[in-house]
Amino acid sequence: MSKTILVVDDKKELRAMVQAYLDQEGFHVVTAGDGQEALYVARHEKPDLILLDLMMPQMGGYEFLRVYSREADTPIIILTARLDEGDKVLGLELGADDYVTKPFSMRELAARVRAVLRRASKAPADPEVLRARDIVLDRGTRLVTVGERPVDLTPSEFDLLTVFLSAPGRAFSRSELLDRLQGDAFEGHERTIDVHIRNLRTKIESNPSQPRYVETVYGVGYRFAAE
Repeated sequence: MSKTILVVDDKKELRAMVQAYLDQEGFHVVTAGDGQEALYVARHEKPDLILLDLMMPQMGGYEFLRVYSREADTPIIILTARLDEGDKVLGLELGADDYVTKPFSMRELAARVRAVLRRASKAPADPEVLRARDIVLDRGTRLVTVGERPVDLTPSEFDLLTVFLSAPGRAFSRSELLDRLQGDAFEGHERTIDVHIRNLRTKIESNPSQPRYVETVYGVGYRFAAE
């Protein structure tokens, strides 16, 4: 199955040129003209990699990085005409994986895309046992303990807790959590995540109305409190 690439740039001609070339290289390409549109497209298309311009109207590349990096760990390559090293460093610090300076050759761009996708695909395997705070989750036996207390979770609650313990402190949007649990078949019912969270809190929190583990991140979704 071909990888999906999101191209974000306010220059229509550049978007069309990059899309045409990467289409020929076997990628599925979607586009956006600014950061705000890119958020919408990324949340629906779930791209495997994003090519991101920095200077755009409505929402620029830096702001897009700040917002989207809280929702997903999608690899990002910055497309920039700015030669200031500080701009590139800031982009990398905000979560970008690489950068290409305009003007660039299409062969170079395609090579960078493949290199970043290869690195992303070589992520280490998930551990069998996850630990965070005083919670232990065993994927093999599907047992969960909070302190010394065993907890009986439904499959959805178990999978949800697995997502949180895999990345303590990271905020997940409702749509991302739902996709991790159930896939695209349930798209459009994001609020069902709130029900799963409520049930999970009832089982693992000593006081579900004042959760210590699963925190609400207003305007985003939920995260597992790292400390």
